[in-house]
Amino acid sequence: NPYQPAIEALESHPEKKFYNVSKLGGAKYDTLPYSIRVLFESSVRNCDGFLVKETDAMNILDWKTKQSHVEVPFCPARVVLQDFTGIPAMVDFAAMREAVRNAGGDPVKVNPACPTDLTVDHSLQIDFSKCAIQNAPNPGGGEQKPLARLSPLKPPLRKPLPCRGQSGCRGSCGAGEAGRSTGAFSAQIENTPILCPFHLQPVPEPETVLKNQEMEFGRNRERLQFFKWSSKVFENISIIPPETGMAHQVNLEYLSRVVFDVKDFLHPDSVVGTDSHTTMVNGLGILGWGVGGIETEAVMLGMPLSLALPEVVGCELTGTASPLATSIDIVLSITKHLRQADVAGKFVEFFGSGVSQLSIADRTTIANMCPEYGAILSFFPVDNVTLKHLKHAGFDKAKLEVMEAYLKTVKLFRSDESSSREPEYSQVVQVSLGSIIPYVSGPKRSQDRVAVNNMKSDFQACLNEKSGVKGFQIAAEKQNDIVPVQYEGNEYKLSHGCVVIAAVISCTNNCNPSVMLAAGLLAKKAVEAGLAVKPYIRTSLSPGSGMVTHYLSSSGVLPYLSKLGFEVVGYGCSTCVGNTAPLPEAIRNAIKQGEIIACGVLSGTKNFEGRLCDCVRANYLASPPLVVAYAIAGTVRIDFDTEPLGTGFNGKSIYLRDIWPTRQELHTVEEECVISSMFRELKEKMEKGNKRWNLLEAPESILFPWDLKSTYIRCPSFFDKLAKEAAPPAAVENAHVLLFLGDSVTTDHISPAGSIARSSAAAKYLTSKGLTPREFNSYGARRGNDAVMTRGTFANIKLLNKFIGKPAPKTVHFPSGQTLDVFEAAELYQKEGIPVIILAGKKYGLGSSRDWAAKGPFLLGVKAVLAESFEKVHRSQLIGIGIAPLQFRPGENPTTLGLTGREQFSILFPPDLSPRMTLDVKTSTGKVFSVIALFENSMEITLYKNGGSLNFVARRFLYRSIWQILMCCAG
Repeated sequence: NPYQPAIEALESHPEKKFYNVSKLGGAKYDTLPYSIRVLFESSVRNCDGFLVKETDAMNILDWKTKQSHVEVPFCPARVVLQDFTGIPAMVDFAAMREAVRNAGGDPVKVNPACPTDLTVDHSLQIDFSKCAIQNAPNPGGGEQKPLARLSPLKPPLRKPLPCRGQSGCRGSCGAGEAGRSTGAFSAQIENTPILCPFHLQPVPEPETVLKNQEMEFGRNRERLQFFKWSSKVFENISIIPPETGMAHQVNLEYLSRVVFDVKDFLHPDSVVGTDSHTTMVNGLGILGWGVGGIETEAVMLGMPLSLALPEVVGCELTGTASPLATSIDIVLSITKHLRQADVAGKFVEFFGSGVSQLSIADRTTIANMCPEYGAILSFFPVDNVTLKHLKHAGFDKAKLEVMEAYLKTVKLFRSDESSSREPEYSQVVQVSLGSIIPYVSGPKRSQDRVAVNNMKSDFQACLNEKSGVKGFQIAAEKQNDIVPVQYEGNEYKLSHGCVVIAAVISCTNNCNPSVMLAAGLLAKKAVEAGLAVKPYIRTSLSPGSGMVTHYLSSSGVLPYLSKLGFEVVGYGCSTCVGNTAPLPEAIRNAIKQGEIIACGVLSGTKNFEGRLCDCVRANYLASPPLVVAYAIAGTVRIDFDTEPLGTGFNGKSIYLRDIWPTRQELHTVEEECVISSMFRELKEKMEKGNKRWNLLEAPESILFPWDLKSTYIRCPSFFDKLAKEAAPPAAVENAHVLLFLGDSVTTDHISPAGSIARSSAAAKYLTSKGLTPREFNSYGARRGNDAVMTRGTFANIKLLNKFIGKPAPKTVHFPSGQTLDVFEAAELYQKEGIPVIILAGKKYGLGSSRDWAAKGPFLLGVKAVLAESFEKVHRSQLIGIGIAPLQFRPGENPTTLGLTGREQFSILFPPDLSPRMTLDVKTSTGKVFSVIALFENSMEITLYKNGGSLNFVARRFLYRSIWQILMCCAG
């Protein structure tokens, strides 16, 4: 490495070494965006003169002038996979071990070169489920029983407190008609993953969960055994077993290092994964994004990613958010700004005084939404908020000290100090947090947004408007009508805009912990101030999962929600879908007799007129804390800025601003109660594993013992022709066209991931192995079997092949004239020794990156794809597997060249093949035309000459082994 002189010792911890890229880069380095500094450090640390050259590092340092004009390599620090995309990669490694052994090498040397974590989180299917049961009066009468399929209930942790008494209770809570029992004792529950929907007693493990887990391990036993074998024999690979958590959650909460410390050598954490939402870790200051399976496999093999040096859009956050704006308001507003700013294919980096107002949950949510606005990634440099989060996440104090010192030394730590210099960006998008105001939606449609500060006037306008999408057409003389009603011995007054349903629901966007905690903290302050909710209002709390109940309980706010009537009613869709218990009869009668426009307020997703209750005509969607606020106010005809919610102790008027939790309060509770709890739970799962995984048997041999009868795991044929020396690229002679395709052929057209059609070639193969259609599973589940995946290539029923003239996974085998499944035609061509190519239009390979969209055509015998243009990622995947991407010259295509696709084609690849070289194509009709060989650099040409990245790396393992043998012999 020519940059070794830049290695220094960390001043505060001399035993730690690192590349001091800030000194190496000088003044230019100080102007680079933080994300580009990470790319620069990676190129310096990994410079070897071949995969990464000095010119690559200098191009990155000259980012300001070179952006978008040069390709640069990037060597991520680690790889994350989920099981669907991970199994073909691990199968390839197992096959490579066998190929290296067969060629005389040492198979033990075949291991991932880059640390890799594979999470088994895509194998669960819901075979068993139970209905969501609401805590409503039992229409059948009598005592309700626990679900028959649930395991026996544990005894209560403590005696339930008396019901609040605002509705009839049919559960066995001991209060009978006096009311219902729920949330009070839940505050004592330390961990409630699932509660009984009748009495909210903790259920140890419902039978549904156990049965689904049993089915998962039974259905996927072969795959899971293969993964466990992989975890035993391969170095640098970690398998996270089923039921631990989702890949993104595990990556964010457990796998992320922020700074790598390998044998006392420090460098930034960075990651690529096989999912577009890998970007979540950008919120922790970790550079990472989603790539395709072949690129991921190449990184695992020790090769860099190649990317165009990106433009970086700086998103400057300024000002202070409105006190009533929730995290969701802020996240969605920033996302909207970025979508309008056209950041597709670019890096986004956040800076400005407003960044520190965003919690890590906010940041990771924004970064997770990268696919929504098209950016490659959305980077939040490490700052004090990050360090505070990591402390609560359980990071070792000594490690945090080293991390902070290192990041500050190499200038990768963002400071709020006014003297700190901001980087230069390609363009800057400004977002004023002060312009973000909270909204509600309604009164009849979710798309009709109303600013909270305009709510009173907007509702008045709805009363005036003609009946329609918003209006109720209430005569002016009746708009201030008041209807007195007797309820439970007290008189109340109903008027237009009165709230009679208030439901806090944790689903979709409102699952963010901060908004649920905001509702709880607001309730706490309201109760302490002496405010209450009128008893006729139908209040409820429906958490999206037991984890929500857990953190509401551990933060101490659940009893206060319960005190206001927001008691846990169960887990499932409730108020949104109209599953609300009937309003008290006296209230219903008063609304109908007085023709009152009564309101429902909920933090759900649906608010159509009459959906919640037939007598509730106005329904508003609001954030959870606003639901609580409107319930306390008892009406939507209120201006929160000028009118009090109610009267508290000592007759004092209490305004919303008096009890609304600050963002700092929310961040503190979120970090101390939610984050620490989640991390502690996940760490325990990671350390303990699970019983089924621990008991699962797997072989321990160096080579995997392939089961020839297996329909899930099979040794692929990528290495069948592996030789010690790479042969020059062979000419393609007299090739037939396998498929003649049009524009925008997607990776899903090429390699479907869904169910296996009964009439497909893959189905015929599985049937021949004795499987029934019920046992076919999906292409995604069988990615470890090349026989299934090859037969599934171009098996999409929507495939439009010009030879056929209608959508069908068919083609013509020209020597015989037969119309066959694509696989069957390709198989015949291979038996006859005839190479095949594909003709296509513009944007070939669109869609999500999919490794079998390149591997499948390769195994079908495709030597080249001739297209008007290629999707960039898919183009590199074709090269990575050994297929030549050839582009028609500008203005030319099969139609303008007069090609029918029935010709035979010959293409000569010269020994001195160079990037973007023009090649001649000759047809059997005598026509000659030129195409551009879309190799962008010498590395891609080297891969192509070696038959793709798999064979290239296999040869490197092979030569390393032979060299060691020769050295031993010489000794």
